[in-house]
Amino acid sequence: MFEPVKIAAVIISYFIGNISPAILIGRLTGIDIRKVGSGNAGTTNVLRVLGKKAAVATLFIDIIKGVAAVLIGRYIGGQEVALACCLAVMLGHIWPAVFAFRGGKGIATAFGAVITLEPLLGLIEAAVALILIFFSKRVSVGSIIAALLLPLLSYLFDPRYLTWTAVMAVIVLFKHRANFVRLLKGEEPKVSFSKQEEKNE
Repeated sequence: MFEPVKIAAVIISYFIGNISPAILIGRLTGIDIRKVGSGNAGTTNVLRVLGKKAAVATLFIDIIKGVAAVLIGRYIGGQEVALACCLAVMLGHIWPAVFAFRGGKGIATAFGAVITLEPLLGLIEAAVALILIFFSKRVSVGSIIAALLLPLLSYLFDPRYLTWTAVMAVIVLFKHRANFVRLLKGEEPKVSFSKQEEKNE
């Protein structure tokens, strides 16, 4: 694992994670996405502040970051390095050195990495998250439950995944600690899926 080329793959993956469409798109419109709305440089905050087109672009690029990192890791050193790159790109997204270590919460990037690492696992995780988001109308609910399930589900696919996915899950839960508190207080904001829902709210 500790060969220079493999270490380079992990470092490259971290800096791929540093590419933040939320921050960059926000700057194009003259705002720092981390200073408005929830303050998170992620898809949900972009949706609320900048609208659907910007949110779709943010989501797509964040997912592609995860895909690219795992493909690089797999090409350089197989599944072992791919796992390390999976974690590295997520860390790069959450704590980007080029943006003063203030990024997003890593959900979309982690999804891109996981679905590339193990497609069926990624699809199951996505299905669970989307169903929960649809019925609860809270992105954090889907994200938190999906994170809790990730280590268990990944272990069923391949025991080698457990340590890496457990670390990823802990990080996601840590980044969602404020959401968890708001959920307990009934203060977590909802997301709207249609103009009619927006009017009703």
